[in-house]
Amino acid sequence: MEFLEAIDVHADALKRAALTAGPSAPVRNCPKWTVHDLVRHVAWVHCFAVATALNTSAEPAPPDDWDELLGWWDGQRMAMREALSQPPATPARSPFPGVAVSVGDWTRRMAHEAAIHRLDAESALDPRPATRYSPEFAADGVDEYLTFLVPQRSPRYEKAGTVHFTTPGRTWALRLAPGEHARPVPPGTPDAELRGDADDVYRALWGRAHHAEVSGDPALLAPLAAP
Repeated sequence: MEFLEAIDVHADALKRAALTAGPSAPVRNCPKWTVHDLVRHVAWVHCFAVATALNTSAEPAPPDDWDELLGWWDGQRMAMREALSQPPATPARSPFPGVAVSVGDWTRRMAHEAAIHRLDAESALDPRPATRYSPEFAADGVDEYLTFLVPQRSPRYEKAGTVHFTTPGRTWALRLAPGEHARPVPPGTPDAELRGDADDVYRALWGRAHHAEVSGDPALLAPLAAP
């Protein structure tokens, strides 16, 4: 699935779930949020993506009224879709000092943002839909998280060690050390490992319900979890 198409598919599913659940429904994946909170967050992220892709300033915060928020969200989503339709190599504003970012990078980021928050919106439904992502899309989500997001974080590792993230057919390996950024290394003998289907490893990295297995020292994996 191409990333622009993925944005459409997952954003549509997210909206359907949000409208069905209603603004006051609790989001089981994110216990501090209601569906209103989730939609407000997603709408603002769309707004931020437009600003980064077009190198402009983000608009004011989303409105609080539910109906107004839904309309604002639709407008930001349409603007984001247009902004991300630029050639993928087009330079975009980077939130990471010294790291070049393109429109293609943001399109990929927004595809996975929509996919993860789709799961959140669906967690407000009863019964919860049995959504599963394809191995290709989920593996790309693992790669985007570990190679695009994690290396840019401020170092917050208290222990040194090598961690593996293993799906059928691929292993990502990172070396962690106190005071240093996580860096990729060739796979070897890990001190900790997260292993499972690509969909489960993807969900685990983002702190959503999963069936991936952890072995070794879980304290090494904890700082890599999504904030």
